Amino acid sequence: MFAARAAVAPWGARLPGGRRLRSSVPPSRSAQSGPARPRSPGTAGRTRSTSGISVDFTETREAYKSKESLELLRSLVVLKLCSYDFLVEKNKEIMDLGETVLGQKAFHQLLKMTFYGQFVAGEDQNAIKPLIEKNLAFGVGSVLDYSVEEDIGSIKHEQKETNSCASAAGKHSLGEDHREKESEELFVSGQGGWNGARTYSHPDEAKCDQHMETFIKCIKASGGSSIEGFSAIKMTALGRPQLLLHFSETLMKWQRFFTFLATQQGQDGLEAVEQRLELTQLQDFLTKVGAKGDFYGWFTGKQESAGYINIIDWKSLIDDREKASDLLVVPNVELGELEPLFKTFTADEEKELKRIMQRLDVLAKHALENGVRLMVDAEQTYFQPAISKLTVDLQRLQNREKPVIFNTYQCYLKEAYDSVTTDVQLSRREGWHFAAKLVRGAYMDQERERAAEIGYDDPINPDYESTSRMYHRCLDYVLDEIALNQRASVMVASHNEDTVKHTLRRMNQLGLLPRDNVVYFGQLLGMCDQISFPLGEAKVHSESLLYHRCDWTPIFAALHRADLTVIVPSLQDVCSPSSPFSSQPCLMRPFGYTHLFAASARCAHAEASVQAQMRLTN
Repeated sequence: MFAARAAVAPWGARLPGGRRLRSSVPPSRSAQSGPARPRSPGTAGRTRSTSGISVDFTETREAYKSKESLELLRSLVVLKLCSYDFLVEKNKEIMDLGETVLGQKAFHQLLKMTFYGQFVAGEDQNAIKPLIEKNLAFGVGSVLDYSVEEDIGSIKHEQKETNSCASAAGKHSLGEDHREKESEELFVSGQGGWNGARTYSHPDEAKCDQHMETFIKCIKASGGSSIEGFSAIKMTALGRPQLLLHFSETLMKWQRFFTFLATQQGQDGLEAVEQRLELTQLQDFLTKVGAKGDFYGWFTGKQESAGYINIIDWKSLIDDREKASDLLVVPNVELGELEPLFKTFTADEEKELKRIMQRLDVLAKHALENGVRLMVDAEQTYFQPAISKLTVDLQRLQNREKPVIFNTYQCYLKEAYDSVTTDVQLSRREGWHFAAKLVRGAYMDQERERAAEIGYDDPINPDYESTSRMYHRCLDYVLDEIALNQRASVMVASHNEDTVKHTLRRMNQLGLLPRDNVVYFGQLLGMCDQISFPLGEAKVHSESLLYHRCDWTPIFAALHRADLTVIVPSLQDVCSPSSPFSSQPCLMRPFGYTHLFAASARCAHAEASVQAQMRLTN
């Protein structure tokens, strides 16, 4: 009875004066679009730049002029080593053997000369400064990230995750068995806004506070090393992973219930932001299936279109869950009846959610004080609904005057466009700055294996081409929003040369310049310098157009994790989905937590460029 389907359709929009905003969606699909987006009177006087942005990615001498010969040699060696599948797939075993044979000191030095030195900025906030200053001299800013994140790793937690994901797929109802009951009183230092003793509902809370302190150091390092820099954080370092999993399940249940209700009212096939529920029909249907709440009375006068609500209105009930508890009901498929959405949530878990928001608020305030923008990374799909919700809540508080908090959208997900458009519409309604980082994604193999094992729909787009179309579609939507309302910002986090060129073309079409400080490019340290540094040269005055993500972590800590995905951290978007290395202009194939991430967007071109530059410098 409660099965539901979701579908999306493209849209079209025009700038004031009738100029259509171009889209990467093919014309045949665009013909299916619904109503055009509202026009903003604030953009009527905007004129297109006569000169535009011009970047030449073929000038290898210019691209590598910041590099010394030894650095180029190291890049070539690392690139070659990453091309061997055996080394990639057996990296953990090889590292263990290398440390045993060479000894810890010699092995650490070897890694610093190769992988660690290629992809990690340094071991602490002081060690990273020379590299940051050097890159800044060539127009490349920094996104500082201390490599730390959590996952549900133990057998016990993995079983809980399996049960929970199956429930999220609609096969089981949630139970009590996946929550921790233990608690203890811990003490935290007063640094960073925490004072006195704290009573935690779970011992992991102390670790989360320690991670927060580390992120504060990273923010301060970013503020002291560059102008208008970025600092990256991971939500799983600030909150218990099992809590984020539980909250994500709850949010997805609520969203799927809306999709089901929209289908019942003939809204199937529309984009998420275009679906509307007629309140009278909604009330009648829910009353028939056992709901006792007054949906009509609650929403009357609160929504933009009288008598109707959309997904944004529907999700707003989550924020008012204490007052609207009788409205927050979802179907239990096994029992065939409605049950409270937050039935399995405890008071301790509510307190933990508030603690996560408190940590985020502390980090946001430090970011403001240090002139740094805070970027919240995307993670696995079973955490992502909670991560996005908490990040958007933070944006609603901190992005009123300017974009300080950036949310991350993974475009290899089928629902990426719906997520972007919904959040953009929410920002327009509430009057805050939408700020996004667009990536293709970093957990593809892991997500697909889990979906197949547990038995829910694969959340990933079927192939690389569809992921690229999704990326450009989301990007075009945000760029159009920037041109229309000038209250949005985007970081194009991609090593894909075609995507970078597409963005530059769209910026020229819409009259967006680097000095507008609303469009940025982000790439990983040690990756695709033939793209990074030409973009850096396109800066205007002190504003950087290109930012390197500079991870820093002690090498011992990296080796303690016994995984080169820490030494080569967060390398999203580099290789083909079909093979570790390819000459095609594509992004990273993610190998998950047990494989080494590879190292170039155009590997053949990158290797040739490095070799050519070595000949020029020698």
